[in-house]
Amino acid sequence: MPLQYLIFEPTDEETGACSFDAMASVLADRLPALVHEVETVLGWAYRDFGAPSSAEEGGEWDFELQAVAERDVPLEITYDCERATVSMPRVPGRVTLALTLTGSRAFAAAFADTFPDTD
Repeated sequence: MPLQYLIFEPTDEETGACSFDAMASVLADRLPALVHEVETVLGWAYRDFGAPSSAEEGGEWDFELQAVAERDVPLEITYDCERATVSMPRVPGRVTLALTLTGSRAFAAAFADTFPDTD
């Protein structure tokens, strides 16, 4: 699945864990497309690897999602796994979303196959 807004930077750890970090900044008219990409990635992870949970708790994957409006104003953003939807307030102007996924080696391999780097 090609992504247009989220460009992930992978990191591997000696423990076998991995992380994928992406940040995208868009004007309000492009925000629905960016949110759709976040929902696509998190929906895939939930369908293929179950509920998010840290490795310390025995989970295969976990995530952190953050949003800020212009002038670095934090926005409340949540992801509902059951509904596969992101909820956040509508704001005018530019919004920046940051998404970090962490997971096992199996998660990393599946992620790279599903969302190949197109650069």
